[in-house]
Amino acid sequence: MLTKIYRDSPSEKELYRVVDILRHDGIVIYPTDGVYAVGCALDSAKGLERLRRIKGEGAHSVSFESISQIAEYCRVDNATFRTLKANLPGPFTFILTASSRMPSKTLGKRKTIGVRMPDNPITQALIRHLGTPLASVSVREDAETEYMTDPSLLEERYANAVDCVVDGGIGSLTPSTVVDLTGDEAEIVREGAGDLQ
Repeated sequence: MLTKIYRDSPSEKELYRVVDILRHDGIVIYPTDGVYAVGCALDSAKGLERLRRIKGEGAHSVSFESISQIAEYCRVDNATFRTLKANLPGPFTFILTASSRMPSKTLGKRKTIGVRMPDNPITQALIRHLGTPLASVSVREDAETEYMTDPSLLEERYANAVDCVVDGGIGSLTPSTVVDLTGDEAEIVREGAGDLQ
């Protein structure tokens, strides 16, 4: 199912339609401020299992609505908070140490998780209406191919694997910048969109 939601004025009716899918263990492809992501509600054990079957062990990141919500699921000290506040929302994935609240199905065998707070009104509205973060991975065929950016092609490719593709317009080919904040200093793991402040 392909659902059109306009970035500048997201339809409440369409948002709730997608949120209802997520609340019932659904998997959704949605736009971010970079590439499209495939995800599920963080508190959905069945959704997390389905996501794992689609994209491999664990989620690669979790999208949040706010920094305070990030702090509920990850360890955030003062220095980390300042870095998050200076750069979010924005096209960054920050690697943080997960707290005990983070579902083990999300982590796999890891103790860290990538956190996102995309600067995209659709993503933010979905998380706000859902009331829980979204566990997700970027949508791409495999490590050798480019990210997929056209919602109609995403729907065609993943129609049998996901419950809904949110058409938020053509996505970007540039992924987020990945920054590891688990050490003494911030370390850029992957250069992408955005300049770290």
